[in-house]
Amino acid sequence: MDRPARIPESLDEELLAAEFAEVVSLHSDAERIARIANELAQGFQALTHLGPAVSIFGSARTPRDDPRYAAARALARTLAESGLAVITGGGGGLMEAANRGAQEGGGKSIGLNIELPREQQPNPYTDLALRFHYFFVRKIMFVRYASAFVVLPGGFGTLDELFEAATLIQTHKIRHFPLILFGDDYWDGLHDWIEAAPLAHRNIAANDLDIVTVLDDPHAVAELATAAARRQGRSPRQ
Repeated sequence: MDRPARIPESLDEELLAAEFAEVVSLHSDAERIARIANELAQGFQALTHLGPAVSIFGSARTPRDDPRYAAARALARTLAESGLAVITGGGGGLMEAANRGAQEGGGKSIGLNIELPREQQPNPYTDLALRFHYFFVRKIMFVRYASAFVVLPGGFGTLDELFEAATLIQTHKIRHFPLILFGDDYWDGLHDWIEAAPLAHRNIAANDLDIVTVLDDPHAVAELATAAARRQGRSPRQ
């Protein structure tokens, strides 16, 4: 027996499942396009004068007493003291730690939250918090307003941002854009797999490995990010 169509749990699902009979279609394509355009415009307007920034990604599930929380907080504080704003996904865990460190370092602290079926609560350490319905619109903001990405330990969402950035760099959609994995103990296995599988099977070139830099020193991260900002024509705040 056919089940009744269900109401989509987010606008992302409403858009992506619009052709599925099992999901109720709530909007026309014209309405969806208008919503997407409005969300893009709101993000552009809110962030246009942000200045050089670093987008930091990491797990929302990391508790405050985890050493990685303290490391993310110290990293973001160092970036802020170097004149860089910090952009995160606006949630808890390592995102909260990064926003918190940015405020402690006197920098701008930005949270780009996302609508989810199980609501992600914004953390209290942002100077500007935006809420997005569409993942892909939010991703544009992470890239457009950042001079570098720093990827902290995380799950599928963090890995998604990592590999999307790597693809943008590999295809020259963005240039002079450091992609930094912070915490080599977490990322060693991934690096080994990339060498053992994609590289060994010639699915990537040897120089593609240079797209990603693994660092553990916050000051080295800040130095790389500020140098990139200058090459992009964005002078860090003094």
